[in-house]
Amino acid sequence: MTSIKIKRVYEDFEESDGYRVLVDRLWPRGMKKENLHYDLWAKDITPSSTLRKWYHQNMDENWEAFVSAYQKELDNVPDMGSYIDELKKHPVVTLLYASKDSTHNHAIILQSYLEALLEHAR
Repeated sequence: MTSIKIKRVYEDFEESDGYRVLVDRLWPRGMKKENLHYDLWAKDITPSSTLRKWYHQNMDENWEAFVSAYQKELDNVPDMGSYIDELKKHPVVTLLYASKDSTHNHAIILQSYLEALLEHAR
């Protein structure tokens, strides 16, 4: 079964990261493309620009609503099956995100969502 980890893009690459997936819609600030080791940039499974901007207006108060809204967006990703098929090929997948907040970010939501889909796809 695939293990899904999350990690900030600014942390050093490690072989144990396995298949590395960038899960930010925008390229991370200050990161040169040649310096980021990633295998896939999955823009389609990131929060929409509208949702991301709304959440950042008041992150503390908007967190619960953001979780719910983002999960609904994920439910409607047309190619989610293709992402799951790709992730199943790898024993370890690391989702790379840029947020400074390690406890309230979309990668945590996405990790949980993908783990549930992978479990169901067994």
